[in-house]
Amino acid sequence: MTSRNGTGPDIVVLADDLTSAGDGAAPFRRTGHEARILLSAGAAAPRPAPGGRTVPAPGVRAIDLGSRLLDEEAAAACTERAARLSADAALLLKTVDSTLRGHLAAEVRAAWAGSGRRAVVIAPAFPAEGRVTVDSVQYVRGVPVDESDFARDPVHPVRCSDLAEVFPEAVAVGPDRVTELPARVGDGGLIVCSAASDADLDRLVAAVPHLDDVLWVGSPGLAAALARRCARRAGAWAAVPVPVPAPARRPLVVVGSANPATRRQLAALHDRADVQGVTVGDDPDATAQALRDLTAPVLTLRTPDERRTPTSARALARSLAAVVRALTGEGLVDALVVTGGETAATVLRSLGVTGVDLLDEPEPGVARGTPLGHPRVPVLIKAGGFGDDGLLLRLCDLVRQPPARGDHA
Repeated sequence: MTSRNGTGPDIVVLADDLTSAGDGAAPFRRTGHEARILLSAGAAAPRPAPGGRTVPAPGVRAIDLGSRLLDEEAAAACTERAARLSADAALLLKTVDSTLRGHLAAEVRAAWAGSGRRAVVIAPAFPAEGRVTVDSVQYVRGVPVDESDFARDPVHPVRCSDLAEVFPEAVAVGPDRVTELPARVGDGGLIVCSAASDADLDRLVAAVPHLDDVLWVGSPGLAAALARRCARRAGAWAAVPVPVPAPARRPLVVVGSANPATRRQLAALHDRADVQGVTVGDDPDATAQALRDLTAPVLTLRTPDERRTPTSARALARSLAAVVRALTGEGLVDALVVTGGETAATVLRSLGVTGVDLLDEPEPGVARGTPLGHPRVPVLIKAGGFGDDGLLLRLCDLVRQPPARGDHA
């Protein structure tokens, strides 16, 4: 699979936050592509290789536009600009939240305008996390998203679960009508696709003959279906490997998401005797010292449980970042597990990180990789609403285990 002009990246993922960039790119890494997350569009520069030569952008480039934090007009403008700059990609995927948070309609229309694609296929289902689309309505574990916990999101509460209302000009296509897709794409326009399983997503992707005719819009479910169709070598890693990190001696779990799923995961983690943590306060120095005083092999750093205003949430994210910067700089922690897109982006940028080379996707919606820049500590990035109650336990066990025999990226 090559880009339209033969020089750009094969696959570009445009995301409105860092976790969406990670879980949009990770399925392609699993199917044999080298993949990199960039914390800004400006970070997409060739990288040096041994001997001083440079190598081109990796096969998959996932860009965190940070647009979920912007107002609608600014979000649309930066999305259109990024799509225009990425128009030569063989596959262009605009990720959206599987619960429909963010500036959904404005960003999709802006990405379409910039992409030059004939049509837009919108399929936000993520069946692995219980997020499905039935008759154009988005559900989370059987509940319409506008009646779920996501309707109470402090920054982007979900007000509508019906994609036919969000995109009134769109044509709706159900799983039993995917054979219509070639004609619909040929006609141009917006196409909303319902899907209740990974098989439904595979069928809709398979039904489109030319992937570069379409601006693809979806969540990790659609990304995984596209990755399966574009697999380089089934079960093999990319030709340029990312080294598997050594086992962590002392990981730090950083929780900036107030989502109830993440808070349950954190409570389950703290049921173990080898885990200790603190809640960040107004004084990052005092919080850092409180962590230094702990003796457990697994540390946690979290924001308060209650949901916050956007302003206070950003202030707390900056405090988290200051604490992480202090502890990594002193070598007191050697792996990071971070939940929440804004938290992850704030933490990594504070460390001078410009991107992440992806290693793998250990669980649906979780990206593991090595930061570009200092420090070179392994990082796992997870969206706040993803995973069962044991997910943080498993991720901490993962970073502390030695690689399996023969394991490589």
